[in-house]
Amino acid sequence: MDSLKIYAPEFFRRSAIFRRVQNFLRMKIAINTRFLLSGRLEGIGRYTYEVSRRLVLQHPDDEFLFFFDRPCDPAFLFGPNVRAVVLPPPARHPVLWYIWFEWAVAQALKRHRPGVFFSPDAYLSLRAATPTVMAVHDLAFEHYPGWAPPLVQRYYRHFMPLYCRRAQRILAVSEYTRQDVVGRYGLDGERIAVCGNGCRDGFAPLSDEEKQAVRAEVSGGKPYFLYIGAVHPRKNTHRLIEAFSRFKARCPGPALLLIAGRFAWQTGEVKQAYDNSACREDIRFTGYVPDEDLPRLLGGALCLVYPSLFEGFGIPILEAMHCDVPVITSDTSSMPEVAGPAARLISPEDIGGLAGAMQEVSESPALRQRLIEAGREQRRKFSWDKTAGIAYENLRLAAGLTAAGHPPLPGRS
Repeated sequence: MDSLKIYAPEFFRRSAIFRRVQNFLRMKIAINTRFLLSGRLEGIGRYTYEVSRRLVLQHPDDEFLFFFDRPCDPAFLFGPNVRAVVLPPPARHPVLWYIWFEWAVAQALKRHRPGVFFSPDAYLSLRAATPTVMAVHDLAFEHYPGWAPPLVQRYYRHFMPLYCRRAQRILAVSEYTRQDVVGRYGLDGERIAVCGNGCRDGFAPLSDEEKQAVRAEVSGGKPYFLYIGAVHPRKNTHRLIEAFSRFKARCPGPALLLIAGRFAWQTGEVKQAYDNSACREDIRFTGYVPDEDLPRLLGGALCLVYPSLFEGFGIPILEAMHCDVPVITSDTSSMPEVAGPAARLISPEDIGGLAGAMQEVSESPALRQRLIEAGREQRRKFSWDKTAGIAYENLRLAAGLTAAGHPPLPGRS
């Protein structure tokens, strides 16, 4: 639409025909924003925030409907072209998920008649006729069914294949996830675009003086390994604690392990690993770290240790690269794709290998510098602007418009 404004003659831009053409090209986009929760932007909520904010700001001529499942924070209405629509009930249980998507969302789409519906959290409405773009972050429940409560697992296993087949377009956060969806559900890979994730503002390298100030504040001036994420068996934090204990037995220096994240499901293994550790005084649980504090905490770390068993992307890896902090991460699922040559890769179930990697990074300034320099190159491959651009292109495709703003040619999807 912007190209019309630039190239159309002045007399045509003032005409009724031009206005009708603009209205034809303008999109009305409904977005599922139920994970935009003030002070609790994690994972999918962060993805929803970064992408929807850019869509609104970069496309002021389009109209956006934000579907919330509870009263929303006005800070999430990113521009005058956004209207909040609150649809009860709050959808935080499988039964309520079904009610919200198949009744509340379906009725809202029918009533407001958007040209396309964008769902960033891998759910959609099977009853709605609106063209839909859905983001898929991972299929962890297919690989590790014991990680979710039984009713949640049953919901995922039943509905996810239906959702993927229903969506006109799918956004996968990594090539690994795209291949996983194609392989498990037999979908045409042409319907799935890899959009990646990005690093939000604020993550940047700290000076030596700033690092010392952060360490004085959070670790008594000692160097620290940092883990960021939920405390959950999927994240492998129990093996991380065991590996750190072995590392300390080999290298009884001042280094600490800071575990930054909320406790999630099934944390008994983590407690057991902590209780059995001989270096409990060197392991500290910070709890959930607010967005505004996380860049400094990460910037002051000796190394990010992210030994997750399974990830669709792994945003902390990218955030560490932006902070010039070396990374140790797993050689499974999407993590090698995101890390590239900028991380020391380990098998997440190899506790001895993880302890050895921590020792290598701790003792080798040359290795740390090599990983940092590789991270400066690798991080250029990902950005939220790029993710939002791919999302918008697929919204136009699903709505029946090409990315250039014209109706699709015959034979194009």
